Amino acid sequence: MAKPSKFAHIVYRTRRFEEMTSWYERVFEAKVQYKNPALAFLTYDEEHHRFAFGNLDVLDPAGKGSAGKSDAGVDHVAYTYASLRDLIETYTRLKKLGITPYWPIRHGPTLSLYYKDPDGNRIEFQVDCFATAEEANAYMRGEAFSSNPIGVNFDPDELVEQFNKGVPEDQLLARPEGPPAPIPREHGLGA
Repeated sequence: MAKPSKFAHIVYRTRRFEEMTSWYERVFEAKVQYKNPALAFLTYDEEHHRFAFGNLDVLDPAGKGSAGKSDAGVDHVAYTYASLRDLIETYTRLKKLGITPYWPIRHGPTLSLYYKDPDGNRIEFQVDCFATAEEANAYMRGEAFSSNPIGVNFDPDELVEQFNKGVPEDQLLARPEGPPAPIPREHGLGA
């Protein structure tokens, strides 16, 4: 079994967006990688982000969360795999067990598969799309990320097929241009 190589980040939902981001900046001496009225990404080391915050006052102003998880708290935790091969092997193994991701997305800095455990807790399995932390950090501060901080959906079975056919990994990891993906209902916000 391919095991995650590291714990990557945690994402919080909050109705105290400015207070929360400011607190994590001060406590962890974190710097803001990207921030808009709805989302903020912070890091305290070379990782592109260690914390992210979703502003519920923007993302779910009515407090109706489409999956019953609109309250403040942990949105999801993320684990990074060492290689695309490891992520694909994990996807394939889990699919054979009847466990499939509810949200496959190319965020830009990562290619990610989101799963829910039996209690509905969300877990992100990801692989970094850039060879170095410097490249990922530059991407998060750039126009491509700013214009679409969510990412673009993909078909994991198609990814597996392309990988097995020998399509170069840099092509498989690259995020295509396109409008931001809608956040699926299973994620608790959005449509």
